[in-house]
Amino acid sequence: MAVLTFEDVHLSFAGVKAVDGVSFEVGPAELLAVIGPNGAGKTSIFNVLSGVYRPQRGRVTFLGEDLLARRPHEIAAMGLARTFQNVELFHNLTVLDNLMLGRHHHFRYGALSALVWLGRARRAELAARARIEDIIDFLELEAWRRHPVRLLPYGIQKRVELGRALAMEPRLLLLDEPVAGMNLEETEDMARFVMDTRDELGVPIVLVDHDMGLVMDLADRVLVLDFGRLVALGTPAEVQRDERVIEAYLGGTT
Repeated sequence: MAVLTFEDVHLSFAGVKAVDGVSFEVGPAELLAVIGPNGAGKTSIFNVLSGVYRPQRGRVTFLGEDLLARRPHEIAAMGLARTFQNVELFHNLTVLDNLMLGRHHHFRYGALSALVWLGRARRAELAARARIEDIIDFLELEAWRRHPVRLLPYGIQKRVELGRALAMEPRLLLLDEPVAGMNLEETEDMARFVMDTRDELGVPIVLVDHDMGLVMDLADRVLVLDFGRLVALGTPAEVQRDERVIEAYLGGTT
């Protein structure tokens, strides 16, 4: 059974078609990469999945539930987590505090319990801290746990953002250009953590990135967009041989 179904979705802005009848599915523990030129509709698809945009037509289900009827915070609570191309962390907070923020929708206690930090509040926070320690270990962030995020190298900040998404205990993870702006060493580290998220944690992933080496190495399947339309969907090998992909993405055959 598919974790996510995206069926015949149409999204337009003032007559411009950002997503034009795109359909795909994401299976359990699958890594689906979405590629295409700038303006192809990749971020628009992510914004539909996150509840930021509501399409004019189509159907989107996550774990059998209709996503289009949900608000962004409700979608997050269902287990759909997202990272962003630009780092969206609280730069004056430590790594530990930023990761703890990813646990907020798991807390089920009131203001009074939080104030006195007894009973349910204490148990919930101790459990959250234990989960965060697992993520720190998983992403090899021990050396930076008490550092304010603003003092960290860019590649580590991107790793912290991945950790905050994992703190939500996602059932589907959306990664928006996770290696954008990274050097080779940082890219290799992030690729390893993305693979471990899929293989060890069993979290299905939808990945958008322009690094074709990364995409072709990591993806189980690749979806290619051009001007909001689906050009191709298949394995990395199939997509690389597709003449429509070469024309759309590379500007023609050589």
